[in-house]
Amino acid sequence: MAGSPTTNLSLARRSLDAVWHPCTQMARAEHVPPLAIARGEGPWLYDAEGRRYFDANSSWWVNLFGHADAGLNAAVKRQLDTLPHVMLAGCTHEPAVRLAERLGARTGGALGHVFFASDGASAVEIALKQSFHSGRNLGQADRREFVCLRNGYHGETIGALAVTDVAVFRDAYDPLLMRAHIVESPDSRLDNEAEALAALRRLLAERGAHIAAVIVEPLVQGAAGMVMHSPDYLRAVRAATREAGVHLIADEIAVGCGRTGSFFAWEQVDAAHWPAHWPDFVLLSKGITGGTLPLSLVLTTDAVYRAFWSEDAARGFLHSHSYTGNALACAAANAVLDRFDAGQLEANRAQAAALAEAFAPLAAHGRVRHLRQRGMILAFDVEAPGERFSERFHLAARRHALLIRPIGDTVYLMPPYLIDAEAAHFLAEAVAATLDDVLNRAA
Repeated sequence: MAGSPTTNLSLARRSLDAVWHPCTQMARAEHVPPLAIARGEGPWLYDAEGRRYFDANSSWWVNLFGHADAGLNAAVKRQLDTLPHVMLAGCTHEPAVRLAERLGARTGGALGHVFFASDGASAVEIALKQSFHSGRNLGQADRREFVCLRNGYHGETIGALAVTDVAVFRDAYDPLLMRAHIVESPDSRLDNEAEALAALRRLLAERGAHIAAVIVEPLVQGAAGMVMHSPDYLRAVRAATREAGVHLIADEIAVGCGRTGSFFAWEQVDAAHWPAHWPDFVLLSKGITGGTLPLSLVLTTDAVYRAFWSEDAARGFLHSHSYTGNALACAAANAVLDRFDAGQLEANRAQAAALAEAFAPLAAHGRVRHLRQRGMILAFDVEAPGERFSERFHLAARRHALLIRPIGDTVYLMPPYLIDAEAAHFLAEAVAATLDDVLNRAA
């Protein structure tokens, strides 16, 4: 009703009537209404009634510098007054060119060509298509198969789902999907990297002539439950794919932009020999605009780019969407890179150390298993968590001023890059209190 005060419940009810929420069973949302957020400031979100919540997952891993960051907002506002958007087919503009140049430079020139898209799944689709189409242009049309890792996640569009192995997302649409090869994934909890590599090598030996690309999430498999592996595994995968003449796609949509301790996670594979060890494609999205505007990018090599070079339009890469290379989003992304140029990675290392120190006592909790961390990603598994653990933990966390969504029985944090000792200890205490609340209520 016009003029009525907005409350959490009133806005949630309106939302349930009008908005179809992602990753949500709407029948269940009737019992667990969405939290009505009115504004954000730094790492905090404020609901319609003024209560605040620390955004421990950076709103699905995008808000690198928190909410309503003045620097990012100013960059978008400046661009808004100059050129909000122009089509990138037949036109170009400074924010897109500058962003592509800067990202290519961060790979030492190994990945000097950037294709723009809107979201992570679109970037995955583009890389799959570029891999196959470049091979076809070079007379290798038989290379039409793809390889992904068990429990890997690369998005929820039809092409991206084909290389995603998370049943809750994939199974309903399985009849629509192309068949990908799924090989064992490395998991530091299982100490199985040698076995995972052997499985990939066997597949490449058997089907290498028909495989276009292998796709991986470097260092951390996100939706699998923050499953971590070593740079050594990735180095061996790069060697095996090169030997087989197969493209390698590094999906850094979640783990790029400083999350793992380096701007690109792949930098940790072999920093001394980057050009030789970079994959054929690196994908970015999520944090690249700091949570301001949708944008994704596909970085690739000169060899892939040149495979499309022809006067024949059919040999070109004819993929687009109306907002490709949106100037506002590119301006935001350039502002994000400015932060990294100014020393953000050094700040992140100090913040990661603060998180490690604050959460170390949690390893002694009787129900906590495999406390682990890679840069600004920290996670642990909960033994015997009970039914609907993720939902119960999420709701209990709100009572402790925390916004957090576990993945299955894995509690994880990917907070904004705004962590000092005080914030780290607040998070550790709030997570521990929430865990005890949930487990005690289930007992």
